[in-house]
Amino acid sequence: MNEDHDSAPIAKAKKVGVDHVLAIGSGKGGVGKSSVTALLAVALQRQGFKVGILDADLTGPSIPKLLGVDGMPKAAFSSLIPPVSPNLGIRVMSINLLLDDPYKPVIWRGPLVANVIKQFWEDVTWGEIDYLLVDLPPGTSDAPLTIMQLLPLDGFLAVTSPQSLSAMVVIKAVNMANMLSIPVLGAVENMSYAICPYCHQAWEPFGSSHSEELEEHNIPILAKLPIDPSIAKLGDEGKLETYDNAEVMQSLLAIATIK
Repeated sequence: MNEDHDSAPIAKAKKVGVDHVLAIGSGKGGVGKSSVTALLAVALQRQGFKVGILDADLTGPSIPKLLGVDGMPKAAFSSLIPPVSPNLGIRVMSINLLLDDPYKPVIWRGPLVANVIKQFWEDVTWGEIDYLLVDLPPGTSDAPLTIMQLLPLDGFLAVTSPQSLSAMVVIKAVNMANMLSIPVLGAVENMSYAICPYCHQAWEPFGSSHSEELEEHNIPILAKLPIDPSIAKLGDEGKLETYDNAEVMQSLLAIATIK
């Protein structure tokens, strides 16, 4: 196996006006990484922080849909000004905002993907923001690797689900972050439990959590989020920033304060 992750180091410069850059990633798709990213942005923005989301998952961009952002970025001299979410004003840059058809697939090879992400970072006027959240593509291949090498990340947050398979794969993503000397904040276990609408008791649709497998690899579980039908409903409607489960939002807010 050719391990060339550090063969061509890329100079990382902090963007003027952007205080913290956090990447949210997962080893596999389907664990709710984009929903967690969007909800974290909502929690931070409600606390008075200025937040932007760089949707780096070019082949599966979800952030604009979740937050109801559908405006084209505005051109200003040689840069782009990202549109904002309708309620809270979260700044969003995503490939889907540049396509004439949001259902059109992005079929690009690695170098082109890397170039677009570089433009999203260098050629977008994010303005003065406290947190830029980067929604990474799933996995540990060329696209997330290039992004993690390119951007000056202050931390990496992993998103997993209760199954052992998900834990195994997310450990790979965390190990990649460690190899690139990116601080690992920990993991969010999504879809950890559900609340019965009749008896109001918590139960585990996916069985018992395998979070101990992550903890054995020194990956702390920072939050366990429920399966909540309203998250799916609001996301489908483009209204996820109106989600109001105080316990969930508070647990997410605590993540960003971890040093």
